Amino acid sequence: MVLLQDNLFFIWHDASGNIRLFLIFLCIATMTTLLYLMSRSRTVYIVDYACFRPDSNYRISKAAWIENIHHSRSCDDSGHLRFLTPRAEAELSIFTTIDDLLVKTSINLNAIAILIVNCGIFSPTPSLADMIMRRYKLRDNICNVQLSGMGCSAGLIAMGLAKDLLQNSPSSAHALVVSTEILTGTYYTGRKREMQLTNMLIRMGGSAVLLSTSSDKARFEVANVVRNCTSSQDSAYRCVSYEEDDEGILGLNLSKDLVDVAGKALGANITTVGPLILPLSVKIAFLLSFISRKVLSGTMKPYVPDFRKAFEHMCVHAGGRAVIDAVQRSLGLLDEHVEPSRMTLHKFGNTSSSSVWYELAYSEAKGRMRKGDRVWMIGFGSGYKCNSAVLKCTQPAKSADKAWQDCINRYPIDVPKEV
Repeated sequence: MVLLQDNLFFIWHDASGNIRLFLIFLCIATMTTLLYLMSRSRTVYIVDYACFRPDSNYRISKAAWIENIHHSRSCDDSGHLRFLTPRAEAELSIFTTIDDLLVKTSINLNAIAILIVNCGIFSPTPSLADMIMRRYKLRDNICNVQLSGMGCSAGLIAMGLAKDLLQNSPSSAHALVVSTEILTGTYYTGRKREMQLTNMLIRMGGSAVLLSTSSDKARFEVANVVRNCTSSQDSAYRCVSYEEDDEGILGLNLSKDLVDVAGKALGANITTVGPLILPLSVKIAFLLSFISRKVLSGTMKPYVPDFRKAFEHMCVHAGGRAVIDAVQRSLGLLDEHVEPSRMTLHKFGNTSSSSVWYELAYSEAKGRMRKGDRVWMIGFGSGYKCNSAVLKCTQPAKSADKAWQDCINRYPIDVPKEV
């Protein structure tokens, strides 16, 4: 070591001024390159995903449901039979969906280093994430996270969290994100109309998504995940709330301001997403509009970029007809852009945070997805939140997801006004 130091000293001492400058430049360039490589975020990919499809054995006719709804709590609004316990429902929807995903990906379970589960209301002890670990015997040092209370936008929050965690994980690591909503035990039996609405909209559903930093066999690249939360505003904070009515009966209360609050949250999200994906000319027009509105205290009508030029596919949360209509108007979308959302709402209802994956599966089942196509997922949830994700297709599906497999040929259909 001493000899090496002496040799370096003599080389430096005997070198000319130009060589010294070159050596200094070489050291700085090497350090800069190393720092860049260490700080650069790695691209995250979606290996594949799966959506839950309830077995026909769990269905009854709408007429039977209407007849029995006031006398029994044995079924939900979609006609799916209820279970004795919420955990039994969770096991059915979660395990079935993960099993389907494992068949698709053939992943070694030891490669799953991150597990994130989101469920809005049902949050048991042990957690749903622990339940999954026990069932599939996942590794003991897994990063195990469960999200609750974040409503229908939690699936995209979970994907964003998985994306961040994968940045600091080995290149061989995978993240499993499971999104579901458990209906058993949360059904509202009171008389308050705004709390009865969710009984008609929200249905059993779930999704499982596998992510990795490896592009090998990946189906989508996760380009961006953008989150916006407006909880600091009282009207936004209270517009979706699980609470007791005047008679002390628990249920999900939806405010009459919901659509207006959702529109403002979407506007905030657009402000963040726009600069990331829009062409330069549109960005300049958007920036000038934003500055003008600030100067004129918001009296000027906001400039809405043409997002149809930035994306080939839209997955707008199937929260209800009014929500889909509002987003379509706000963004100037055509009926074909919101077709996946409307058909998902018709077939599966509002499956909460998993709905955007049913919509993506719809587009793929129709054979519309192409390599290089861009997808914009938009989720809304309590708080109030508007979260979005931008995906880029790297490999279209070879076959339809099980959720749509036996019925996709019947869609699209004309949806009644009251849906």
